[in-house]
Amino acid sequence: MEKITSRENAKIKYACRLASSGAFRRSEGKFLAEGRKLCPELCRGAALETLFCTEAALEKCPELAGLPGEHYLVEDHVADKLADVGTHQGVFGIFRTPVHTLDEAKTGGRYLALERVQDPGNVGTLLRSAAAFGFDGVLLSDGCASVFAPKTLRASMGAAVRVPVMEVGAMPAAIAALRAKNITCLAAALYQSQPLSAARPGYPGGVCVVIGSEGQGLTEETIAACSGTVRIPMTDRVESLNAGIAGSILLWHFREESL
Repeated sequence: MEKITSRENAKIKYACRLASSGAFRRSEGKFLAEGRKLCPELCRGAALETLFCTEAALEKCPELAGLPGEHYLVEDHVADKLADVGTHQGVFGIFRTPVHTLDEAKTGGRYLALERVQDPGNVGTLLRSAAAFGFDGVLLSDGCASVFAPKTLRASMGAAVRVPVMEVGAMPAAIAALRAKNITCLAAALYQSQPLSAARPGYPGGVCVVIGSEGQGLTEETIAACSGTVRIPMTDRVESLNAGIAGSILLWHFREESL
């Protein structure tokens, strides 16, 4: 296995650019992930092209040698450059980004739509919840945190490639496309909305839960495009829940019936 000893190695610079730039990830169709557990998990839904490991990581997890793609040993100071956080596990992978489109949405499916949810932790948490509760896909509008940024990937724990993620641009048009397939689209909104208990989980044509940004919620245009609105009943001790928690509660309510 070839060993990389320089932080200025071209492959290392390329990997670092994938980690830091969403535009570069999109243009290359690839992303960088890190973690002894995360990289093998991502192999379940994305093609691994290149794996970088420290000697210590490979000794601790020899099964990493069985993963596909090109493998390189990297010295600790090189791994420090690849790492998104100070403490890392010495395992990094370059993966090809799975591509999904709104055309894949089907009548009878369950979907999550996120409009301008900007926190990577919230986006990753919601992807993980969508996978846990049997949803068929996640729609992301412009302005959402990048699904394949390092922080989002860590929060999703591999769900980013196990649930189809569709970048849809403007959300109102995407909602209209779903409704044309008889999918009921329910906007999460605090005002002029029905309590969640009134929204029965069974929708023959399928359902889409629509969550807005942490600060402003959904736009008026998106709310108007939806079939209806729902809210999570709660006490007056707090004004609202963050997007990750609120969305996860809604996803559980509309979970796969066999769960």
